[in-house]
Amino acid sequence: MKMNKIVLFSLIGFVLVGCDSRIDAVNQEMANIRNQPPLPIEPAPDFTSTETFVYAAHQLKSPFLPSSLAAELKIMAGKRVYPNFNRQQQPLESYALETLNMKGSLRNQAGGIIALIQTPDGQIERVQRGNYMGLNQGRIVNITPTQIDLIEVIPDGREGYVERPRSLILIGPAP
Repeated sequence: MKMNKIVLFSLIGFVLVGCDSRIDAVNQEMANIRNQPPLPIEPAPDFTSTETFVYAAHQLKSPFLPSSLAAELKIMAGKRVYPNFNRQQQPLESYALETLNMKGSLRNQAGGIIALIQTPDGQIERVQRGNYMGLNQGRIVNITPTQIDLIEVIPDGREGYVERPRSLILIGPAP
């Protein structure tokens, strides 16, 4: 029994002596790094200046606007357009024009054409010339059996508004 205790204590002693603190090793390595001379810093690269350019095409079409929008803005220049925010909104003005589908057309008793519009939630609405649809106060100006022509009032990007023609086209046969 005494022998077992001696062997056990000896074994514990060897294990404890074999354990070395990792913190001491890290501190020693950090001291070695601090004692090394600093590495030289690479000089900044030489930059060559670019040639200056004077833009002299102010009267030409802007390269930053799509050609169709530039043409529309040029046509509408000087014409003051304002949306009518006091007007009662119609049901189809709560949907984006891109989400509405023309499903067909009918002739009323007076001979005018009425178009059938399907909303994103599947409802069918009747519209005629003078009604409004879309988010940009799109007023219907013409209806044919295959197309609805609208005039929208959109911001021009310069604290004003312009009119933009849009069309909704019947795609495929009506169900």
